[in-house]
Amino acid sequence: MEPDEESNYTPEEKITYQKIKAYILEKYGFKVSSLYIAQIKDKCGLGKERTGNNWKKNDKSKEPQCTPEKEEAIRDAFKNFNII
Repeated sequence: MEPDEESNYTPEEKITYQKIKAYILEKYGFKVSSLYIAQIKDKCGLGKERTGNNWKKNDKSKEPQCTPEKEEAIRDAFKNFNII
C-alpha cells in the first residue's frame, strides 16, 4: 500500500541495538554490549521474557552485570530515542 501524495504518513523508525550503541559511542566515547542493553531493558520493564534451550535462568550462571556508568548511558540513549 502506497500513501497518497497528500498523505503525511511516515513509517516509525525502528530503534536497533546498533543505533543505541552508536549513540552511546558518539556521546560517551565507550562501547556497550547487547547484553547490557538487554539487561537495562529488563530493568525498565521493556524486555521480553527469554526462553529457549540455550537460555538458563538460574543463580549459578555467571552473567556479567552492567556497570552503573554504562547503565546511565543506556538509559540516556533510551530517553533520546523515546523508548522510556
